[in-house]
Amino acid sequence: MNTSEKINVTTIGWGNGSYWLLSSIRDNDDYNISAIISMSDSGGSTWVLREEFWILPPWDVRRAVMALSREHEVVKDLFNYRYDKECSVWWHSLWNLIITAMTDITGNFDKWLKQVCRMFKVRGKVIPVTLSLSHLNVKLEDGTKVEWETNIDLKLNEKSSPIKKAYLTPEVCANPKAIKAIEKSDVIIISFGDLYTSIVPNLLVKGIKEAIAANKKAKVIFFCNLMTKPWETTDFEAIDFVNVIEKYLWKDILDFVIVNNGYISDKMAEKYKSLEKKKPVKVKSHKYFKSKSYKVIEADLLHENTCVRHSYDKISKVLDKLISKHVK
Repeated sequence: MNTSEKINVTTIGWGNGSYWLLSSIRDNDDYNISAIISMSDSGGSTWVLREEFWILPPWDVRRAVMALSREHEVVKDLFNYRYDKECSVWWHSLWNLIITAMTDITGNFDKWLKQVCRMFKVRGKVIPVTLSLSHLNVKLEDGTKVEWETNIDLKLNEKSSPIKKAYLTPEVCANPKAIKAIEKSDVIIISFGDLYTSIVPNLLVKGIKEAIAANKKAKVIFFCNLMTKPWETTDFEAIDFVNVIEKYLWKDILDFVIVNNGYISDKMAEKYKSLEKKKPVKVKSHKYFKSKSYKVIEADLLHENTCVRHSYDKISKVLDKLISKHVK
């Protein structure tokens, strides 16, 4: 297929969800891939880099580069490498050291990312959702505010009130490259992942949801999570995930919602419930979706071995079928 005939696929997300999704579509030569990545991470070594070197969070850009690299297994091992704890730089992965040096050399986050993608044979574009530093915060229904992304994971517990609202401080504008990728998209995929800490932050950046809404030709797809996350999406069903996405994206923008209906064994479900306080996400009742503008597609997306995760092959097949029918 000629470049001009290829389908422009843009993914929006962060974290492991984006890694699985991008890995699933990486080898499809019919797709021009653009991966828009959240810049709200503030945990661990990322916080050190943000505070000491004043650079954008690099961790999830790393995941996207790994997923889209044609040498992904070698790159994965390289980027995950850490020195022995007796070494003064043991706290940082080799990836952190590389990007800190590249930022210093080029003087620009965007420039170093372009160079890194070229170095590691990345197929497609990895695009930070914004080029400005910002922090993710949430307000709970009881009025409590939790500031910074890492604290949302650390401070919420079984006694916490549900999340009412997510917001960025300061408010920031979208990376022009992210807007351009959305404008050119034939397909926009909102990835599965931690709902409030991985997906919603992208939609809070000024210009992103407006660009999605303005692209009338693109099919907008939301992949729902396989499992809930304790305290963040406790007891959520599929409809609850979609309602939150629509709250920050606006209604009547989504075209398709894809939900797993692959069987998660009772043994595995009990393991997640007892050890991680998670439960499978399901379409509990189809009546909730009857008046919706989007179509719900239930499909087996499951790869269950020692853990529950999405299957590369099953995601790829579902997307290929959907795109062939509604886009090509």
